[in-house]
Amino acid sequence: MWIDPRKGDISFDEFATELMESIGPRLEPSTLAKYRSHLDNHLLPQWAGWPLIGIFNSYMEIEKWVSELHEDYAESTVASIFATFSTFLKVAARAQHIPANPCSGIRVTSGEFDPERLVATPVQVLRAAMRLYHSAGPAAFVLTVMDAYTGGRWSELVGQQRHEYSRERPAIRIQEPLKELGGKLFKGGRRIGPGGVGAGVPTPSKQKTTRPGRGRKKGRTKTPAGTRDVLLAPSIAALYETLMDSHEHPFIFCTPEGNLLRRSNFRQRHWRPAWDGVEPDNPRAKNHVPSILMWFTFHEGRHTHSTWLAEDGVCEIARRARLGQKMKGIGRVYDHVTPEMERQVLDVLEARWRASVAALTAAERAQLMLWFPCLRELGETVSGEHGQDQIAESTPNDQSAAS
Repeated sequence: MWIDPRKGDISFDEFATELMESIGPRLEPSTLAKYRSHLDNHLLPQWAGWPLIGIFNSYMEIEKWVSELHEDYAESTVASIFATFSTFLKVAARAQHIPANPCSGIRVTSGEFDPERLVATPVQVLRAAMRLYHSAGPAAFVLTVMDAYTGGRWSELVGQQRHEYSRERPAIRIQEPLKELGGKLFKGGRRIGPGGVGAGVPTPSKQKTTRPGRGRKKGRTKTPAGTRDVLLAPSIAALYETLMDSHEHPFIFCTPEGNLLRRSNFRQRHWRPAWDGVEPDNPRAKNHVPSILMWFTFHEGRHTHSTWLAEDGVCEIARRARLGQKMKGIGRVYDHVTPEMERQVLDVLEARWRASVAALTAAERAQLMLWFPCLRELGETVSGEHGQDQIAESTPNDQSAAS
């Protein structure tokens, strides 16, 4: 195939501007923000004046640039920047500006193994949630429990509104995650203003009837499979409804002042101290608080949820559906979730929750029942137990049984 050599004379910045104008309107806001950030901070400073054919013929310059990025940024950041650069040049090749993508074959990562994800036990989750109640209130407690008992992402959980919950089932509807871009919050493609109300757009008053995977494009879940209903175990539903009934804010998870939760602020001020402790290696320190599970992240609650279900014998199709993931292979076509599978999921999660409550000390249980009177019947049931169930035992990383 003949390619007009004059088409390769277009500069990278001119081509990038043209491409962004073409694809920008259909990109997710988060993807668009990422592309613009990579362009402004990394790609244009390096390649702006280069003709595309010059980049194509400068393989060693690309290798040198990638090595320089590794000197200043983490491997994952370099991989993300390079992926954007490669995407742009792949389009340039398809548009016949250059014969092929010069990024093909360039090794960006070192090939090191990813660190193993941490998995918390139910009692660790409960004790961390109790610490978070002390530091950030009941919303933080319920959010921590929901993280491990639903497998929802941060954006999917903190974006929950009243009309997205069904008391009859009970279940939460995950369809429009709360996204933070440039310090601004968006839900369903709409800007969220003070008080959790859509700026210029009224908040829906009832559950949408859009079929899963066919909702509006802007602000939707990460993939069509991510649009789903997540059933709640009875005790978890009781906690969730107690929180929902405790305030009138349109978003379920908010601060006592009615502000929406911000991921970075929540992680640094509340999540990390709850899991990592304070001065954990210095028991003699005045403010010493032992760690529960050092470095455990909110996203690892999603890994924890999937691992729990696998341990309890829940089939893969039910696990993938609950996490909003597609099955791979022919199972995606022929395997389907049944009501019996859903009941099994709720049964094993409820059993884990009850075992974690039984593993608490009497003082901890009394505190829990004081915060959530809806759990008093459960507390009375397990009050005579001593937490010997293997499912609720702490791992060696749990340095303290009490908060």
